[in-house]
Amino acid sequence: MTTAPTPAGTATPPTAPTAAEASTAPLTELTWTDHVTGRHGYLVIDRLVRGVSSGGLRMRAGCTLKEVAGLARGMSMKEALHYNPEGRYIPLGGAKGGIDCDPQDPEAYGILVRYLKAMRPYIESFWTTGEDLGLTQDLVDKAATEAGLVSSIQAVYPLLDDEETARQRLADAFAVDVDGIGLDELVGGCGVAEAVLVALDRAGRSYEGTRVSLQGLGTMGGATARFLARAGLTIVAVADLKGTIANDAGLDVEALLAARDAYGTVNRERLRPEDRELPGDAWLSADADVLVPAAVSYAIDAANQERITARWIVEAANMPVLADAEELLTGRGITVLPDVVVNSGTNAWWWWTLFGDIGADADEAFAYTRRSMRSLIDQMLARAEGDGTTPRAAAHAIVADRLPILAERFGWYR
Repeated sequence: MTTAPTPAGTATPPTAPTAAEASTAPLTELTWTDHVTGRHGYLVIDRLVRGVSSGGLRMRAGCTLKEVAGLARGMSMKEALHYNPEGRYIPLGGAKGGIDCDPQDPEAYGILVRYLKAMRPYIESFWTTGEDLGLTQDLVDKAATEAGLVSSIQAVYPLLDDEETARQRLADAFAVDVDGIGLDELVGGCGVAEAVLVALDRAGRSYEGTRVSLQGLGTMGGATARFLARAGLTIVAVADLKGTIANDAGLDVEALLAARDAYGTVNRERLRPEDRELPGDAWLSADADVLVPAAVSYAIDAANQERITARWIVEAANMPVLADAEELLTGRGITVLPDVVVNSGTNAWWWWTLFGDIGADADEAFAYTRRSMRSLIDQMLARAEGDGTTPRAAAHAIVADRLPILAERFGWYR
């Protein structure tokens, strides 16, 4: 583990970690300081599989090393959950990057470029990354080029059987557009929507008449809203940076998607007269069966969980429900479907495509995503019921089963 040095004269001799601590601690933690603005960025490599790790780069004001470390551990779990010994894609290790800066700050792009320059040795050799909260893939790609990188995922290239063909296949997939939205933006939401549908199926609930409230209409939230609406569910509330937009009879999802900017904020001038504008946190207490937090981490805490009346919370964002809140929600009979499974489709799609499990085709991508996510969600919920525990605990148990298999086959670092 890499840590910041302690000033001379104040150091305390480190205590050797126990075996249990060593097995759960990240391999590497880095804190970077931008020499121009003084802002901080972070990189955490939780583990390596075949010498490579995978995890996106987020940019938000207030981002911390602890947050990034939690996300990196989540990426190790997401990778392990999608392990299929028959597939071409072999899961990688988990990692995550973060920059403490508002992505709309005028200095944000320069900070992003300098961060990528500083992390270039890691991206070239160990860490594959891409868009996450606050960043788009186009922006990451542009900044990566300016930072002198071949690609933000170049560390994985040596693992490919035919690098040129694989890279072209992924480029072709990113060029696919479905009704005005790129395939790369849609696959994650397809997976989240499938998680909702599996939960409804297992409960014997009809899609028609099921009401949904979402926080976030960006890449993940927007795609989720589209797939759920097209499946017959009613989207009654959507929150963005300006507040909550609500309509008890159902929002026009396609119109909202067409009216949003690059940050997922909807132009209020394009709302219908019957659409209501409410405070930003009104999505929590909406009269809905399903809540989908699809924006920021730590959105639901022990205090505001009291306002929730939905039957299911489906975590499209990373770490949106705090642990103490989840315990209280569970006690009230509300089921939380965890991020580590629910939003894993985007990451998996990159690798399914690059390694050749699927081609650059939207129908094939959606079918593969639905099939894979449905199987995984169903397995998680069945295990939770069988063990008498929560879906999150069940997901962790599945990971605990699979990580030793990966470690035995590929080692901790190889």
